[in-house]
Amino acid sequence: MTTNRLTVVAAQTATSGEKSLKKFYDGDGMYLLVDRKGGKYWRMDYRFAEKRKTLALGTFPEVSLPAARKGRNQARERIRAGEDPCEIRKIAKLTAVHRAQNSFEAVAREWHKEFSPTWTAHSSWKNLRILEVNAFPWIGGRIIGEVTAPELLAILRRVKDRGLLDTAHRLRQTAGMVFRYGIVTGRCDRDISVDLKGALPSKQQTHLAAITDPEKFGALLRDLWAYSGAFSTCCALKLSALFGLRPGELRALEWTEVGEDQRLIRIPFGKMKARRMHVVPLSDQALAILAELKPLTGSGKYCFPGLQNHDRPMSENTVNAALRRLGYDTQTDHSAHGFRSSFSTMAHGSGLFRAEVVEVQLAHKHGDAVRLAYDRGDFLEERRKLMTWWADECDKMRQQVP
Repeated sequence: MTTNRLTVVAAQTATSGEKSLKKFYDGDGMYLLVDRKGGKYWRMDYRFAEKRKTLALGTFPEVSLPAARKGRNQARERIRAGEDPCEIRKIAKLTAVHRAQNSFEAVAREWHKEFSPTWTAHSSWKNLRILEVNAFPWIGGRIIGEVTAPELLAILRRVKDRGLLDTAHRLRQTAGMVFRYGIVTGRCDRDISVDLKGALPSKQQTHLAAITDPEKFGALLRDLWAYSGAFSTCCALKLSALFGLRPGELRALEWTEVGEDQRLIRIPFGKMKARRMHVVPLSDQALAILAELKPLTGSGKYCFPGLQNHDRPMSENTVNAALRRLGYDTQTDHSAHGFRSSFSTMAHGSGLFRAEVVEVQLAHKHGDAVRLAYDRGDFLEERRKLMTWWADECDKMRQQVP
């Protein structure tokens, strides 16, 4: 059979004329199929198991004439070897779909979509981000059931070697949740992360820097009240001391969550680490600070909007940056999160309040599961007294100049 009858010029100028379809043959079953709209498609007719079949070789000019001929020759080699090119292509497509649906990344994103409604917004972002940065580039495309423990260990060590040991441990835990989700959905047989228990150095227990001595805390409060930076940052510093909230909960505080008449802040469960609504009683001092802040930011969503984008809360580094400008090392002296430790230490140490009252104010779980299920009051009246006492104590410490 004569082959290679077409030329590149002939392929470029080929038209169907008045016909809906026209074939321009190159030989050995291959031809250029041209439709009335000018579309050009490489095809190859062949027989296999006594049946006539047609194999698509691509479109012109995306697939050049030499490339189409190479595809034809490869297909002919398969036919001579007793293989059907069309069936091989179908299997390849099914395999590609299977890999896409069962890859580590696909299963991880499905797991994240399934469970993220039960997490805080920050946890949702963090759980996905740690995989996107540290796992997906290396094993994201691998079928989850084929990922091996040594592969996962290499990823964990890569993170550890960057000086991020805590992140490496969190990555192992997060990957383990993905593998366990893969097991229950039938995409893998076991959680290989358990094989790596003990493969990383143990995490060193660290405590966030906090001032718990009343005299030193009084000096800190005087510095906060004298802060000369942005007014909203000044208010955030003061309320960090008075509220005892986590930094992320404070910076994401919305005006709709502030009930001045009820003298309460109600933070919905979706924003809380403990996944339950948290109520914060407002002292006179806290109300006064919020009243000063409202003319500046009250027309927007957030009490503490970002400086560049008011539709987002202020940066998570703002309070720590302000503390550093005041001369406090946030690693060794006092940090934004340290206000919680200051409040906790002095409230517990006062002996005036039950331990569970202080723990609820800190949004910590307290007691056993049965008690948690039935304890719905959350000691609100006692916590009102606690927060009033704390605000007054802060005033006393701030005003007691040595």
